[in-house]
Amino acid sequence: MDTKASARTRRFEDALLLAVRLHASQTRKGGRIPYIAHLLGVASIALQYGADEDEAIAALLHDSIEDQGGKRTGELVREQFGGRVAEIVYGCTDSEGFFKPPWRKRKEEYIAHLRDAIPSVLLVSAADKLENARSIVKDLRRIGEPVWSRFTGRKEGTLWYYRELLRAFPSAPQAVTDERLRPLFDELRRVVLEMELLAGNHESKAEGHRR
Repeated sequence: MDTKASARTRRFEDALLLAVRLHASQTRKGGRIPYIAHLLGVASIALQYGADEDEAIAALLHDSIEDQGGKRTGELVREQFGGRVAEIVYGCTDSEGFFKPPWRKRKEEYIAHLRDAIPSVLLVSAADKLENARSIVKDLRRIGEPVWSRFTGRKEGTLWYYRELLRAFPSAPQAVTDERLRPLFDELRRVVLEMELLAGNHESKAEGHRR
């Protein structure tokens, strides 16, 4: 048996167990779907676009600091999975703890931070946004406009956020050094364009084709 591969498997399994434990009481916005479905989806996308083990583990845990304990959880992640995983998770976090700054301020700061982010953070963050965007598109097809009531930014704020992400990801200087990122950003752009079309933003359709 390949003991190295076995150790990697156990490490990923440990991360999955921690994610299940930390997010056991959470569901996705506006429904009864267990939150772990989102975390597994993000890890799956990250792996499809070439994530290594640390990045896949960070994908499972990317919301752990933000939603489940702040710095205390960050130290737990660092202790169990190492500094690189913790760095990626912190890089995907827009606030720590229960008292969060106003939504728009948080998102503006997160977008600004992405422009200086390392490739591993860009990979996991874009995988997260792609999984969320696909979920929004699915529910827009299913129930339409009521989807936007789930989000703090409502329709206009949510669409603004995804537009800004589409600008921020490829403009990050380190994005050009990692060949895995461009196909992922392109897929995110396609899904966000579909979101815009379903939202009735026909101007965005033209803008999306011009880019």
